[in-house]
Amino acid sequence: MPDLPTPRDAAEAALFSECWDAVLSYADLCTAGSTAAQQLAREAFALGVRETREAETGVRRGAGRRPSGLPRIPLLLTAVRTTAAAWEADGQGHKLDPDLRLWLNSDKAARYTGPPLRRPIALRGLRDMQEPDAALLWLAEVEALPVRAVARRLGLDPAAAAEELNQVRGLFRDRCHRNHLDTPLDAECRSYVRLLDAVTRSPAADTPGDLSRHLATCVECAEAAACLRLHGGGLPAALAGGVIGWGGLAYLERRRRAVEVRLGAPRPEDKDAESEETKAGTHKARVVRNGLLVAAVLVSLLALAVSMMPFGGTGDDTTAAGDDRQPVADPRPSVPSIDATVSASASPDSPKPSRSRTSATPRHDNPDPEPQGTSSSTAAGNTPDPGESGAAACHVQYDLVNEWPDGFQATVTVTTVQALDSWRVAWSFRDGQKVGQMWDATVAQNGSRVTATAADYNKSVAANSALAFGFLASWQDKNSAPYDFTLNGRDCTQS
Repeated sequence: MPDLPTPRDAAEAALFSECWDAVLSYADLCTAGSTAAQQLAREAFALGVRETREAETGVRRGAGRRPSGLPRIPLLLTAVRTTAAAWEADGQGHKLDPDLRLWLNSDKAARYTGPPLRRPIALRGLRDMQEPDAALLWLAEVEALPVRAVARRLGLDPAAAAEELNQVRGLFRDRCHRNHLDTPLDAECRSYVRLLDAVTRSPAADTPGDLSRHLATCVECAEAAACLRLHGGGLPAALAGGVIGWGGLAYLERRRRAVEVRLGAPRPEDKDAESEETKAGTHKARVVRNGLLVAAVLVSLLALAVSMMPFGGTGDDTTAAGDDRQPVADPRPSVPSIDATVSASASPDSPKPSRSRTSATPRHDNPDPEPQGTSSSTAAGNTPDPGESGAAACHVQYDLVNEWPDGFQATVTVTTVQALDSWRVAWSFRDGQKVGQMWDATVAQNGSRVTATAADYNKSVAANSALAFGFLASWQDKNSAPYDFTLNGRDCTQS
């Protein structure tokens, strides 16, 4: 039995019940073994309790509302990071993860303890919020708890919790925008502040090329963009990475999987859940498909009834000399056949049909399945010509960014020869990997086949340019690189 902390009173017992699982989960990421993880978690929990008591003592001495500050869980997670740094300084670094030790001795770690105006935007934004608002945002976005569960935990009205969460997201955005303005910026960064604010406010706004290039090279502006863009599902990663620092994305994925195990299914509020537009498209496709199947059945019954009529004859009977008897009905009905009803591709002279979601007969051999709710396999102007052949129109670079015992982070960069109005990248996994979260694209997975569809803000890609997105996924036993990449249904070369 592990040596767990012993709460001294009811307040510590409540804190332990609420936060110990999160503290131990992050401590396990930071250390090289379970024994070290337990020790780090205990020391960090004790440090966090002291900081919590000091904050509450300051509230009792003062007047008015509780001052702004980190909620309990992120406060304790930062205590884990602080304790790990103390281990490294005291010669106990051999107990820590080697990558964490490198990070602790880099300029990246120094940002979290350096001048306040140089600290990550997400950390400053969360600190500037009132503690109840910050707790609501953290529990829903990073701990991945359903909104109703968060409402019960914080004593909120479950019916109004979703709307309150949306208001808190907007409040967090405003705090981050203000902190970005307060950050000491050079002239180039300052020139992009207003443009960055405008682009991130609208989900349909395209990022100008010069701003995109700037975000690729400026850490502070890129962090601000992630915090200001509330649409697209990137807020949880921005919060976890900005507040926790090293291992933030891995912690985020662990917490999501823990909630799924406890609840038995992904939370309904998950950003990767099916959108209303997707549901509407799925319903429409189902209605059309069912209608075509009903029409096909009716045609079959009509043909069967005609063939069984007593005066029906062959085609030769209708043209026999001297036979003035009129057939009751021509056994070759003039109504369309089932194949004609379902698809015009039955005729050898007809063009090859596109892979449409309204087809009555699904293509099970399709290597690039369409995500639910999409009405066409490609955007207008990007449908590949079936008869076109030659060199591949795209090139894919797959990069494994980070890997841990049961998960990994990867990025995909696709260079396209042709200009695109929209894009859809698909690939297959060899070892049963499952994608849990994706940024800069929407993910759909069917078995080993994964499809990433462009977000609203990065649909357009110029000719001979690149598109990129990243994801977190789980794996077991083996984690081979994916294969069979396609862009809008066309094969890509891979490096």
